[in-house]
This record gives sequence, structure tokens and C-alpha cells, in this order.
Amino acid sequence: METLDLIPLLTFVAVTSYTPGPNNVSSASMGLVFGFIRSLPYLLGVTSGFILMMLLCGTMSSLMIKLLPSVSQWLRWIGFSYIMWLAYGTLRSSYAFDGDNDIARMGFIKGVFLQVVNVKVIIYGITLYTTFLTPLAGQPATLVMSALLLGIIGFSSVTLWALCGTALKRTISDPKLKKYINISLSLLLVYTAFSLLHLS
Repeated sequence: METLDLIPLLTFVAVTSYTPGPNNVSSASMGLVFGFIRSLPYLLGVTSGFILMMLLCGTMSSLMIKLLPSVSQWLRWIGFSYIMWLAYGTLRSSYAFDGDNDIARMGFIKGVFLQVVNVKVIIYGITLYTTFLTPLAGQPATLVMSALLLGIIGFSSVTLWALCGTALKRTISDPKLKKYINISLSLLLVYTAFSLLHLS
């Protein structure tokens, strides 16, 4: 079997996993608004959806490369719309931590759905499995292992960002400052959404 080039692979995975993006920024926002424990369903939804997308990309990478030119614009606009909706929700987030809030109840589903419409995750998966992980093609066991390992890395990333949001929630009491943080997170999401439209 062809060997993996680990240094470029690990660099690519680390940079794309831990830098700001829809998953990380929205996780920080969840941590800020709801705290870490109440954000866990969302984080688990993000991770579960991410693993499913990696399995799909790994299994169908050659087919998806052929289909991508015809569906990429639709994926970009769906992803753009959903991330802009997340940005709007982040901007309007109150700091009322009642247990009946829809975002808390629907966290897992929203986390999974974000992966389905997140064109950056799809492009990440296709890039990963068609360049760095081509030796895994046609090997179901190693494909599943790689998707699970990538999911663990992804979970550590969104957990880190959610913990940062939670730390801000606990240390910042000024509502105006919290609003400025919400605005900053929203702007990062808006930037991410617009960047989807310019991916090559």
C-alpha cells in the first residue's frame, strides 16, 4: 500500500480544524450564550455530521469530484444562506439562559445540519481524500478509522472554541461587552459565508 505523507497531512488537518470557520465560531457562540454543558448536544451534532460527511467524501470522492462542478454553486449558496442565518441568530442572541430555548433543544440537529450544508467541510473532505488519503481508497476499515480520527480532532476543536466562549460568559458581566463579542462572532460567520462564494 502507498504510504501517507504525514507532515503535509497533519499540517492541513490542524490548520483547517482549529482556525475560524462555521463550526468553530458557532461553537464559541454556543458556549458564550449557553455554557459548555448545554452546548454539548450541538458539539456532538457537529461531530456526528462531520464524521458522516468524511465517510461520504472518502467513499465517493471520485464521483463527487465529477459532480462538484455542476452542484458547487448550489452547495455554496445553501451553505452561504445557512451560515448567514447562524450569524443573524448569533447577533440577536440574548443572555437569558432558560431551559426552553429552541437553540438548546435543537442543538444536535442544528449541528448535524450545518455539516450537510457546509461546503467548506465537503471541499475539505474531498481535498483530504483525493490528495492526502488516496491510499485509503477502497479500504472500508481504514476509511472508517480515518473518519473517526478526523471526528475526534474536529470534536477537540469545537470543544476548545466552546470552552473559550464559556470562559468569556463566566468572566464578562457587562452586557454591552457581550454584545460586542456577539457582533464579532457574527462578523466572523459573515466573513466565512462570503468566503464560500469565492472558493475555487
